[in-house]
Amino acid sequence: MPVRKRLYDIFMAVVFAVLIAPVFIVIAALILALDGRPVFYVSERMRSMSEAFGLVKFRTMRTVKKDSGVSGGDKAARITRTGRILRRTRLDETPQLWNVLLGHISFVGPRPPLRQYVEKFPEIYQEVLKSRPGVTGLASIRFHAHEEMLLSRSESIDETDEIYSRICVPRKAQFDLIYQKNRNMCYDIRIMLGSVFKKLR
Repeated sequence: MPVRKRLYDIFMAVVFAVLIAPVFIVIAALILALDGRPVFYVSERMRSMSEAFGLVKFRTMRTVKKDSGVSGGDKAARITRTGRILRRTRLDETPQLWNVLLGHISFVGPRPPLRQYVEKFPEIYQEVLKSRPGVTGLASIRFHAHEEMLLSRSESIDETDEIYSRICVPRKAQFDLIYQKNRNMCYDIRIMLGSVFKKLR
């Protein structure tokens, strides 16, 4: 990652952390009061073909002993009261500022994948993960809503995995590689602004 982009990430993460601190505290208190512990959910994600890290989010689902794969219709019944609002506004992702500060991810880049899909599609992720993963990215703007719609139809873990593997992985990779070929600071800022306005809508 270029030094300029890393410094920008650190600066913006600190600024956003200060600005949204009151909102962050309110969300944490609501989850604790309405849904109980834990407040946060840590998911293993990959930043390269061999390096994993814990991606931090506000918890939006009831916990179970074993949980794997992406979220589809098969997990819809587990979404909590506050979780529905957090997911719709994507405020569940605000704790990822911590991951940005630690250097696990950037603000803009491909969304960090689960290990199972990196191992399943090494030829795809060898190229995609040449860019540091991000909080948001071109695929997040262009494909996220369609991905949610596709996965919401699934009724089992296997069906969710099949849809995600067959449609979502290659389609998101196309957008991630477009970003990779065109990435620069101005492009990053455009994507960040696009993500913010999309959330506001």
